[in-house]
Amino acid sequence: MVCGERPDCAEQMRGPGFAGGWPEFIFHDPTAKRYSARRAEYFGHLDLLLVDEDDRVLAGGWGVPVRWNGDPATLPGGYTPANVLAVEQYEAGEVPDTLVVQAAQVRGDLRGRGLAEAMLTGLIETAAGHGLTRAVAPVRPTLKPKYPLTPMARFVTWTRDDGLPLDPWLRTHVGMGARILGVAERSMVMTGTVAEWESWTGLAFPDSGDYVVPDAFAPVRIDRAADRGELVEPNVWVRHR
Repeated sequence: MVCGERPDCAEQMRGPGFAGGWPEFIFHDPTAKRYSARRAEYFGHLDLLLVDEDDRVLAGGWGVPVRWNGDPATLPGGYTPANVLAVEQYEAGEVPDTLVVQAAQVRGDLRGRGLAEAMLTGLIETAAGHGLTRAVAPVRPTLKPKYPLTPMARFVTWTRDDGLPLDPWLRTHVGMGARILGVAERSMVMTGTVAEWESWTGLAFPDSGDYVVPDAFAPVRIDRAADRGELVEPNVWVRHR
């Protein structure tokens, strides 16, 4: 089902069943906020929902279309830069050829049942129906918050004995035939006041400096003199077949 056909989908996706999948700070990338309304208006036809017989949302996903030449070096900088590129290309009249999958989220009590793979497949097939012949994704590895001091470029090289990625979400993509292209070093940049960061994380930041915070991929940098905290989040680019 297309998300735009369900006015309540956004509310359900941020409700109790889904909220555990996203830390609060993830909603505070100011550039992403500036483009979010236009993204939803222009590309709602690429947003999908999986619902049960009682019309409850089980999983949801969305993406944006961009024009890309297939060279990993020319990919946008990550999640937020892909939003910006998609909106600006659309407004310039450029014809897209590539889907950037931005999320495929499953309700918390249903994870591990193959619904994420089904959602990814649905997003890619829907995009193909709209003439998008490539599909890439800036993936947020689910294990990365356990290793916030490890550079993402190193983290993506970690594998299990069977050669598959140690990270389960990267492993899902690779198991579907995706190929890791590289690191999106500035996929999202979350900013806020010191008080806001203390509220989002439940921690105190008495001094300026770098702090490890729950659910973050890297330390947040606190500048008390400027009353500002900033978290630069890296993601991993993968390309689906």
